[in-house]
Amino acid sequence: MNLWMEPLGPLQTNGYVLSNDQKQGIIIDPGMNPEAMVEHVQDLDIKAILLTHAHFDHIAGLEHVRQQTGAPVYIHNLEQKWLTDPDLNGSSRWSMVTEPVICQPRDQGLEDGQALTIAGIDMKVMHTPGHSPGSVSFYIEQENLVIAGDTLFSGSIGRTDLPGGDHVKLLNSIRAYILTLPEETIVYPGHGPQTTVGQEKAMNPFLNER
Repeated sequence: MNLWMEPLGPLQTNGYVLSNDQKQGIIIDPGMNPEAMVEHVQDLDIKAILLTHAHFDHIAGLEHVRQQTGAPVYIHNLEQKWLTDPDLNGSSRWSMVTEPVICQPRDQGLEDGQALTIAGIDMKVMHTPGHSPGSVSFYIEQENLVIAGDTLFSGSIGRTDLPGGDHVKLLNSIRAYILTLPEETIVYPGHGPQTTVGQEKAMNPFLNER
């Protein structure tokens, strides 16, 4: 499996492309200003667009990318309405950064524990709420990695002061789903550099809270 990552837009939201040797791929979180992502996938057959959650900086490029690829969009059931509502996805409150983000409805729902095989890539959907109600992380065991969205960062955790955020739920999600993975598992976050489960267990100050 090949993994491409690029920070997109003014909030430097990490967009991901996973692909196989047969030139099939998956897009995760097409954020603002997705031109680099679109250029990267022009020779790929994109089979799905997966969303870790529906805050505007993770979905602002969705319609452009969907139009270019024709791929179906997957998001957790709790945030399907966020795609079409700029008040829910937060874009109406960030007018200094973006116009209201209004996307078309999703094509497929995601649920906790769901097993997906797309473009030959096996992954498990983990519902990791706290940053937002429908936040999910995608665990790819065979590649020893998890794409965690805004759940866990290198040395930090997702913010919980936005509507629908819950600090206690976020910590519970991290401890139950991510910190139970093998310590060598690579964590690819929604912003900033990659890290590992072991590094965050040892060094992340937020995870020492009781």
